[in-house]
Amino acid sequence: MRALTFLARRFVAGEDAAKAIEAVAKLNKKGLRATLDFLGEDTENEAQAAAAADEYTALLAAIHGAGVEANVSLKLTQFGLNLGPAVAKRHLGRVLEQAKRLKNFVRVDMEGSAWTQATLDLVLDAHKSYGNVGTVLQAMLRRTAGDVALLNKAGVRVRLCKGAYKEPADVAFPRKTEVNEAYDALARELLDSGPYPALATHDDGRIEAAIKHAKAKGIRSDRYEFQMLYGLRARRWAELTAAGYGMRVYVPYGTHWFPYFSRRLRERKENVLFIVRNMFRG
Repeated sequence: MRALTFLARRFVAGEDAAKAIEAVAKLNKKGLRATLDFLGEDTENEAQAAAAADEYTALLAAIHGAGVEANVSLKLTQFGLNLGPAVAKRHLGRVLEQAKRLKNFVRVDMEGSAWTQATLDLVLDAHKSYGNVGTVLQAMLRRTAGDVALLNKAGVRVRLCKGAYKEPADVAFPRKTEVNEAYDALARELLDSGPYPALATHDDGRIEAAIKHAKAKGIRSDRYEFQMLYGLRARRWAELTAAGYGMRVYVPYGTHWFPYFSRRLRERKENVLFIVRNMFRG
């Protein structure tokens, strides 16, 4: 088993669920919520997809047993979406049943644009059956305004992020200013009409724009939350929590961190610059 590198130790809570839950307990003591992510994607066969679902059902039981405040996030290609929607649906259903039994919540992460529609189709279907499932939308994608309207209407909880995947210009906004403008507009729509939106950003400009809009509209701080990555901007987590805003930390764990992280660094040079700038920031 590969030992965690220096970067992995900064951004990954550990190699197993027990270590991750220890990290969550420490966050909870500081008034922070968490979402746990068992790293992995692009399963090669159904046995791997089933094993991922097994990990998540056990993780939900461990969260319940430890009494920590955390939900879970997962990727559908880890559950076999690349093998076919029926495979992913079956394994996602197992996890959602466990989460419902334990009164918890499952967030389906968004992957590259090739998977957007299939992911939304499965989430919308699962929401009708279970209710305790939400998903993620990427502000950089040109289609996202329509997806926000659809999910708001369906009552599906959305985490809004900027997006980390490299996409062609006909699919995604190529300029940072365009992505920021889109993020702010989408955040306003989610705050106005979405059920408990999660605004996932480390960008102070986006955070302040959302807070300003919420205050202007009389939207209470307990009707939405901010989310940031484990290992980045801990001082900002504390500031937002102290100011009365919900703050949830995305906590990954597992041994498949290196390919996950390195692929994203290769895809977008902005990600490298962002992490380097924030390594020694609070």
